Amino acid sequence: MTTPLAHRIAEEIGTPVAVVDLDVAERNIARLQSKLDGLGLGNRPHVKTHKSPELAKLQIAAGARGITVQKLGEAEVMAAAGIDDILITYNLLGAEKMSRLAALVSRGVRMTCAADNALVVQNLARAGAMAGQPIRVVIECDTGRQRAGVATPGEAIALAREIAASKHLHFAGLLHYPPETGWEQARQFHAEVLTGLNDLGLSPEIVSTGGSPNLAHVGGLPGATEHRAGTYIFNDRMQVAAGVAGYEDCALHVYSTVVSRAGETRGILDAGSKTLTTDSGGLDGHGHILEYPEARIAKFAEEHGFLDLTRSNARPSVGEVVRIIPNHVCVVVNMMDRLLAVRGEEIIGFIDVAARGRLT
Repeated sequence: MTTPLAHRIAEEIGTPVAVVDLDVAERNIARLQSKLDGLGLGNRPHVKTHKSPELAKLQIAAGARGITVQKLGEAEVMAAAGIDDILITYNLLGAEKMSRLAALVSRGVRMTCAADNALVVQNLARAGAMAGQPIRVVIECDTGRQRAGVATPGEAIALAREIAASKHLHFAGLLHYPPETGWEQARQFHAEVLTGLNDLGLSPEIVSTGGSPNLAHVGGLPGATEHRAGTYIFNDRMQVAAGVAGYEDCALHVYSTVVSRAGETRGILDAGSKTLTTDSGGLDGHGHILEYPEARIAKFAEEHGFLDLTRSNARPSVGEVVRIIPNHVCVVVNMMDRLLAVRGEEIIGFIDVAARGRLT
């Protein structure tokens, strides 16, 4: 059944549209900030989830010490909005990027960059030379995720030695993103690195852990100084499956209209792969429909969401507007130019997704 707000949105704005309940988002922000404050950890939210300076400023106003980004282009958008403490958790390479990084540092933005190999370190040193002041560098450590990061404590120690030896770099610390089952491995890895750093006369200012799914384990790494979580501001079906959120904590819903019911057990939504994306997150179906929780979004065409209503006793009619919790909210947001903000039944306005598409 279409809610009054959904009817108004469909009539005045149109569907599909990504709608953020600011009351829920602010509650999520406050809850995490309180948890990290209680643990004595800094909060450095990852803005890859919302890509919005407006929402980043809400997080900072609540107590976040700065932000995390994945790409230099995201950092530029956030810095242009006045955010001046930014961690880039991605290896940067190339003269063009070093020039842009140096420009940010020269403007007074406190930039910290991750590295996991000597070539990235050498590039960052060139940026420091251009900026006329050292670039802050944290070493990314792979503690089981097997994505990026040095694979052994010895590599981390060797890289720290190289960073400390450069007059254009400042060794700032260590970056960890263990899998949810990898925290014991992370503790052992981290302890070995600290021993080696101590032998070099180095001490990490930053020991950064990450991930919204890891909020169940946050505080579990001795010596950690901050945590980077992104998805928590909105949450999604993956976070619910991970046990760190409930559906009531999901602040972003995709409002979508049923545009066809050509068969008793099937239907078509106006939200396809260009709205909800094909990133299933390893879950069954492509989103949770609040009004019809037993219905499945079984597959996509670009503008068609294929409904499988076999298991659903209640079935929507053509023209009905439903609310979908995405499997993976970060990639959904990156499909949008703007998000519609609401509070309860009140439409507030639009939030620009200012850093969407900033791939470099």
